[in-house]
Amino acid sequence: MWNSSWREKTWSELDQSWDIIIIGGGITGAGLLRLASSAGYKTLLVEGKDFSSGTSSRSSKLVHGGFRYLYNKQYEVTRESVREREWLLSEAEELVNPLPFLLANYEQYHVKNIELWLGVVIYDLFASKWKHKRYSREKILRDYPKLNPDGLMMGCRYEDANVDDSRLVVRVLREAVREGGTALNYARAIDLLQDNSGKVHGILLKDTSVQNGREIELKSRIVINASGPWTDEVRGHIGAPNRLRKLRGSHLVFPYEKFPMDTALTLFHPKDKRAMFVIPWEGTTLVGTTDIDHPAEFEQQYSEPFATREEVGYLLDAVKMMFPDLRLELDDILSSFSGLRPVVRSGAATPSKESRAHAIWLEKGLLTVTGGKLTTFRIMAEQTMNTAAAYLGRAPLERKRFFNKLPDLPACDELDPQTGVYLLGRYGIEIRNLIETARPGELQKISPLPNVWAELRWAAREEAVHHLDDLLLRRVRLGLLLPEGGTELLPAIRSIVQPELGWCDERWEEEERRYRQIWKMYYAPVPDASC
Repeated sequence: MWNSSWREKTWSELDQSWDIIIIGGGITGAGLLRLASSAGYKTLLVEGKDFSSGTSSRSSKLVHGGFRYLYNKQYEVTRESVREREWLLSEAEELVNPLPFLLANYEQYHVKNIELWLGVVIYDLFASKWKHKRYSREKILRDYPKLNPDGLMMGCRYEDANVDDSRLVVRVLREAVREGGTALNYARAIDLLQDNSGKVHGILLKDTSVQNGREIELKSRIVINASGPWTDEVRGHIGAPNRLRKLRGSHLVFPYEKFPMDTALTLFHPKDKRAMFVIPWEGTTLVGTTDIDHPAEFEQQYSEPFATREEVGYLLDAVKMMFPDLRLELDDILSSFSGLRPVVRSGAATPSKESRAHAIWLEKGLLTVTGGKLTTFRIMAEQTMNTAAAYLGRAPLERKRFFNKLPDLPACDELDPQTGVYLLGRYGIEIRNLIETARPGELQKISPLPNVWAELRWAAREEAVHHLDDLLLRRVRLGLLLPEGGTELLPAIRSIVQPELGWCDERWEEEERRYRQIWKMYYAPVPDASC
């Protein structure tokens, strides 16, 4: 689908009239392409960098209602989110998986036990389910012997879900392309085409896969802006005022052996009582998140957001307080990452009080969808597409199955059943093709992770990898999950993917240097953005 000749072939076929052009290759754009393609619209999605390289590979990996939004009285956001969580658990099975949480209550939180319990009950009622339980102090300490006992009163168990966010984006995109859509990464919309009345009727597209790349004007009946945190930059081309507040959320990744967690934990930071999570993810333990304003000068100076030393310290302080016996320090962190949230500005005093509701605006023929969260991407896409349909004089969309139904897992002696199910969720109907591309030994796990070597070959061959960081930070998450970004494995990785990508030795060595620098600047335990 996205093989070595795909990019050039796609560029050669761009000069045509499109019904819809979507700007943004994150989960919202992917959802839009999926719906538009299945409805028969001739649709093009363009992404200036890599698919999911913005917010949609840097989330907290949760499909959830957001317990803290309930605490902030954002009831409608919470209700909508938990219902979408249930839909994703049902339709994106094996990719989105149930995740039990412990919400422990401490005296220093100054929250009554009954208030915590009622919050969990309401959270479940919004989803029309009954999966919560009350835990005594004694049971919590039996199940979580490393948890700090000082001031612990009781706890509640509830259930959310987790996901590999970047794999979710790629799967939705690829299923959309199978429906007839076109998606192109490293293709930036650098301007909007407007007629004499100022109405948008297309984009000026630039090839960012090479220096001084080609440009082309593309016409469409409507342009949809799904660029997430960069929504206002796109709207600026039509003179629209800024309406977003960019908030940064940073995370730490720990090796499981240093920080073993098999269920998730919701905690409140000892300094400011902000809700945080500790989550088992892909064979590691993830801690997050911060919630702070992202200064404009950061984006002017750096190409990616990153966790500052202060944020790393803030997150580490929380886990050291909750798990003092683990004696976690900076040296125990595998990696860090940071993402930007596109939050519609409401004038809230602090970032954590801003609403996570989404917004849709139609301005001069530019249709914008922004705000929201990963969990609600389908609702956002459906509402936006129905607005587009009305604008184009078409009937509203009929709701259909969003994800293709999973096939039976192919019989394969080299693949253990648990790993097979893991791969099935990530690759869907393409699971058989992935297995067939594997060379001897490539269906073995990349210890200690759930990934297998064949994923690297498949991604290099079929998943629009243009740079090494596309492969190691987004298609297969080795850069986040292994020490030093997985650089010790680069010789083995090279032997698999260099022939698939068609890179000469000079290109590989340049990509390796580039990847090492990106990792040190933006993904190291304490990023060094000066290097």
